[in-house]
Amino acid sequence: MDAPAPHSSPVDRLLTAVSGAAAIVALALVSSACGGGSTAQAQPQTQAETIQLPGAAVFYDFEHPVPGDPALEQDQGSSGTPLMLVNGGATMRVQDGAHPGSTMSLQTRQVNPDAAGNDDWKAGVYLEGGVPSLAAFSGVEAVTIMGWVKPMGEHPAPNTETPDPNDRYNAVGLMGLLSGNSDGHAVRALLELIDVNGTLRLVALGRRLDPGQSRTYAANTPWEELLPRDIWTFLAATFDFTTGEMALYRNGQPIDGFYTAGGDPWGLQSGEGQRGTSATNPAGIKIGGSFPQNDRERNPFNGRFDDLAFFDRALTADEIRQYYDAVTAGQ
Repeated sequence: MDAPAPHSSPVDRLLTAVSGAAAIVALALVSSACGGGSTAQAQPQTQAETIQLPGAAVFYDFEHPVPGDPALEQDQGSSGTPLMLVNGGATMRVQDGAHPGSTMSLQTRQVNPDAAGNDDWKAGVYLEGGVPSLAAFSGVEAVTIMGWVKPMGEHPAPNTETPDPNDRYNAVGLMGLLSGNSDGHAVRALLELIDVNGTLRLVALGRRLDPGQSRTYAANTPWEELLPRDIWTFLAATFDFTTGEMALYRNGQPIDGFYTAGGDPWGLQSGEGQRGTSATNPAGIKIGGSFPQNDRERNPFNGRFDDLAFFDRALTADEIRQYYDAVTAGQ
């Protein structure tokens, strides 16, 4: 695909994408918010590709800038959905691979904790009404989200949306798949740190139906032990939208946890809606914070990500363990 004209407006670029293949929709959404001025590009790492699990709908290894627009990252999964590197552009790629087969990773951070704004470094894709290239997650029965995470700063971050200088966000954004009707925050499947009854915990949070309630599975172990600062940790979360089951994994092993509320928030017992999720394309993906369209800041993550994968099925515990073992062995 040709690179967008350097002075084209976001609207012009969106129209260009709509008239082209669905897989380039995200490319058309990039505006000056992406900070795409840098021209530095990482060299592809073939080893990272060989250890990717087959069947990933979305896979970002941060070794593959989009030619001509390094503020975008190529999707190595089947969907072909480019990822916007918001506010930091190409400078968000750093030489700090999470495992022997990786060279580059993604840096996200809160830029100015003392002032309201939307300058936080994050990554994502957003299109109101749904991203066509993410159709694999429309009416899906299960989802897996996984990737490498390295906390490096203060969490949770100061809340720039309130005037109180001592206020902090009640969550830390990691990685999520947006719901079909999302404003850039609401999700279909999410791996994140969230306040649960006054305690910040690592959670898997899922929403089966776009207008429906969410369900949360939280880890028992304190998040600081699961995600030690300045250390790469592999996380995974699975969501079964037909049974209501969710699971969390750390470094290939299951994490003990609990559901934060009882009842039937997904409407499975009542037979509400169709089998699986709403039959709508997700409005996008968010990494390191909410609102990838960059109209506000919320729940920024100070740290790095590597090899982020989204599957339209629930990986088994064996698959997750085998992938982790293969990656860390450099196979």
